[in-house]
Amino acid sequence: MFGKPNARNTIRRAATIAAATIPALAVAATPAWAADSIPLAVYDLPTVIGNLTSWITGIIAAVATLFLTIGGAQYLMAGGDPAQVERAKGALKSAGIGYALAVLAPIILAVLQKILGG
Repeated sequence: MFGKPNARNTIRRAATIAAATIPALAVAATPAWAADSIPLAVYDLPTVIGNLTSWITGIIAAVATLFLTIGGAQYLMAGGDPAQVERAKGALKSAGIGYALAVLAPIILAVLQKILGG
């Protein structure tokens, strides 16, 4: 078995090593069970809407910042080409709309919370 190395001996060695280590890793990787397991938290509607407001505002502001950066770079690299300048202005307008939505997101979600009775 430990003679000349060939493909069959290499496969046997790999299989032997895998057969020995995989069960040991599986046993070592199992979590220890705590005496008191904490259930998953369930939040009430105002808390969920508050968390949602934070996430939505952050995501919209990040996308608006991306559009602002792209529009500014396009405007700087337009070189006087009217088509490129218009494309850059469109990206800058999209960034402005995105920032307006980011500012209005908490208000919209507050109205939604009132409608749902939270």
